[in-house]
Amino acid sequence: MPTILIVDDTTENLIVLNQILRSDYALTVAKSGERALQLAVETQPDLILLDVVMPGMSGIDVCRALKADPRLRHIPVIFCSVLGAEHEEQLGFDVGAVDYITKPLSPALVRARIRTHLALQDQNRALEQMVRKRTRDLAEKRLEVVRKLGRAAEYRDNETGLHVVRMSYYSRTLGASLGLKEAELDRLLQAAPMHDVGKIGIPDSILQKPGKLDEAQWVIMRKHPEIGAHILDSPDDPLLQDAGIIALNHHEKWDGSGYPNRRAGEEIPLFARIVALADVFDALTTARPYKRAWPVPEALSYIRGESGTHFDPRLIPRFFDALPEILEIKQRYAEDSVEPRDLPTVTP
Repeated sequence: MPTILIVDDTTENLIVLNQILRSDYALTVAKSGERALQLAVETQPDLILLDVVMPGMSGIDVCRALKADPRLRHIPVIFCSVLGAEHEEQLGFDVGAVDYITKPLSPALVRARIRTHLALQDQNRALEQMVRKRTRDLAEKRLEVVRKLGRAAEYRDNETGLHVVRMSYYSRTLGASLGLKEAELDRLLQAAPMHDVGKIGIPDSILQKPGKLDEAQWVIMRKHPEIGAHILDSPDDPLLQDAGIIALNHHEKWDGSGYPNRRAGEEIPLFARIVALADVFDALTTARPYKRAWPVPEALSYIRGESGTHFDPRLIPRFFDALPEILEIKQRYAEDSVEPRDLPTVTP
């Protein structure tokens, strides 16, 4: 049964409303505004019948308080009062009531108004659920496209789809060790796989060259951050904005010697600094056609040596704090342990 909170300081009015409604609804009563607010929090009623003129907090004050509380603002409020002047009714609507019934109360009218507003409330809930589901479905589809876009860039290079999985989880773990909020960590995890998407625009003759690149080829290769930022440019999508920032800046170095814009220090966005460290660690410890996999101690020694040069020196202690979890991720997504089809999707 729907629950209705009846608020009236007069016992006779409470008795009348109880007789009208008790056969169809679960009723809770309050004889003051203060008690009404307490019961509203405790019982979360489906609707509130609220007297206007009461000692202490008036019905108007109670309604204002209800609508100011995120836990209670969704509850429809119907005012019941002997006051019937137009300005009183307008004030009731202004503070958030959905209806206004004047006393003496007509049982048929009270029942009809309550049925109407409860039905509208049910429709609103159903609509909100549909909107949430549709939003969730769209977010899931968007993330799947994003994940595949990052994978496409890796498959054009001499790397694997598992690289983007490992470095993305490394990035999230490092962000957590820095104390980033959960929403920031999710954005970092979702955006990091697109860091090298700009390699889609690099010729195969350069991208897949088995030996070292000459200087002319490096000039072209160093364009991939800007290509990636251009591909990901989307002013209205926060996730793609983060991905574009990472793509553009993940080859910048703390001392300003990186590319494409030679940014230094905190001019480099934090997400890009995190991804740069995660990306290099995975690149060092993974075998590629042109290099062996470095042993983990050797890679860690290199990272320590690049503190303040390549990497943000404040990230290095946090990286080592998170090392047990990072190594567990490395093992979980090792090249010979997971098929690409088994890779996890990110939940929005």
